Amino acid sequence: MSPMKKDIKSIAIVRLSALGDIINSAVILQFIHKKYPDAKIEWITEEVFAPLLQNHPLLHRVHTINLKELKKSRSLKEFFKTISKLRSLGKFDIIIDMQGLLKSSIVARLIGKKTHGFDKNSSRESISRFFYKTTSYIEYDENIVKRNIFLASDGLGFRIDDSMLLNKQRVFDVEKYPLSKSEKKNIAIVIGASWESKKYPKEKVAQLCDELGENCYIVWGDEKEREDALWICKNSASAILAPKLSLLDLVSFISSVDLLIGNDTGPTHIAWAQNIASITLFGPTTKRMIYETSKNLFLKSDSKVDIYHIDKNDFSIKDIEVKNITKKARELLI
Repeated sequence: MSPMKKDIKSIAIVRLSALGDIINSAVILQFIHKKYPDAKIEWITEEVFAPLLQNHPLLHRVHTINLKELKKSRSLKEFFKTISKLRSLGKFDIIIDMQGLLKSSIVARLIGKKTHGFDKNSSRESISRFFYKTTSYIEYDENIVKRNIFLASDGLGFRIDDSMLLNKQRVFDVEKYPLSKSEKKNIAIVIGASWESKKYPKEKVAQLCDELGENCYIVWGDEKEREDALWICKNSASAILAPKLSLLDLVSFISSVDLLIGNDTGPTHIAWAQNIASITLFGPTTKRMIYETSKNLFLKSDSKVDIYHIDKNDFSIKDIEVKNITKKARELLI
């Protein structure tokens, strides 16, 4: 690791997607600001995630690109327009690619030459290393939050330890969501996920709501999740349909509850970011995806997971017993 670089005044962070990864990467901002209070930090992300970052008090500017739309349209005009936009962002003292994919490394290199990323043994797509001026090594199977913060802090010449993470400030500065006042505890239950095998069965979610007997807000994203949420609300007297939420409203909502229970998905990770108690349920993935604390816990099915070859047909999350979730929830709600 290089010594602290006192001449750093401008930093670009490339983290294009996905929601959970952006949430877990954004924690680095408070630590960079503490070490380099005068540095301007800019972030490059996919357009859909920009609202989460645009008003962040520690970011000087947020730049957006739309790679998915480019891939879909195959428009040469838009392609060259995107390249021109990236090349015109200005000069940075360092550009950190926190994603470690070929596409993100190319984006970083288009911004400038002073790029930093994962080395060939640390990245899922090792070819990305050819686009970096400097690299960092950390085991690929290391905790995802630790990977993110190590990469950035190593490139910037300082270290972040566990005590700093355990005492972090909340990542996003949002107003509390106006939940109705009640003697019962407010619990957010996130039922969605990117794969079906990562979702806890709706039947068991309804049973969980009944056993908890608190205000259990069912958080949904798309129309299919809304249908499942409505089914849960119909089958449990304790389940309440959460309102349709924008990205910022989602952060505000989760920042206002007493506990979050959810699958391994972006909205669930917001709880840790905002210092809210949480229980993450894992089937085909592992606790590597969260930073475990005394109030951010997890339950994992008995299936064996190879993180280099994730089995998307592993539906073992359904085997997690409701009573075990309820027990951990009660402990956290004391």
